[in-house]
Amino acid sequence: MKDLGELKYFLGIEFAKSQKSILMHQRKYILELISELGLGAAKPATIPIEANIKLTTKEYDEHTSNSSTTDDEALTDINKYQRLLGKLLYLTITRPDKAYSVQTLSQFMQKLKRSHLEAAQRVVRYVKNQPGQGILLSSKQRHTTTAYCDADWAACPITRKSITGFFIKYGSSLISWKSKKQSTISRSSAESEYRSIASTIAELVWILGIFKDIGVKVDLPLNIYTDSKTTIQIAANLCFMNEPNILK
Repeated sequence: MKDLGELKYFLGIEFAKSQKSILMHQRKYILELISELGLGAAKPATIPIEANIKLTTKEYDEHTSNSSTTDDEALTDINKYQRLLGKLLYLTITRPDKAYSVQTLSQFMQKLKRSHLEAAQRVVRYVKNQPGQGILLSSKQRHTTTAYCDADWAACPITRKSITGFFIKYGSSLISWKSKKQSTISRSSAESEYRSIASTIAELVWILGIFKDIGVKVDLPLNIYTDSKTTIQIAANLCFMNEPNILK
């Protein structure tokens, strides 16, 4: 083992340290990705994925007689797309703002269309807008843990499954986030929102276990925020609570 001094660069992640915070970013990694794809002269995108876009497979289009995408042909060379998605997945380590778009594009690794490749290149043009953006870890001593969660009901046009999204902060520092398709089909928006809260709580329980092992103080109860009134009422019903209430 060698002492290489103060940490500045590790596995494509750069660290900028000050007395107030530590900034984790992947600026060099992003610039190399832009150069590799030949997007140096491309116009940066303001959002990682179009708000109303519904990406599907060729089989789904044929089954539903979707003739609105006549020029959206299937592509046979999937290796380039798979390599690009792998690099975008690694980029989510410091860029949670594109976790949803990468999760969406990862569903078409084997059934690629031109629209999928263009959407993936749009994500690269989005990170080109601010390549130095990353995760800011504050040095302020705050022991509160806060979680925010939401669900997009029946977001997948193919399977009609919902999407769970959450992020968790310790003090003012972001420590965990996820955007993932739910494993089952929810019959209502309230059900999908409740599953989203359940996934967030499972992550919080795991984080509390890690914090206990390394001796990090955490103030209880924890705060979880959701925008579904129905789900809040279900969660507040003590008939469903079998464990001590550590959540607020």
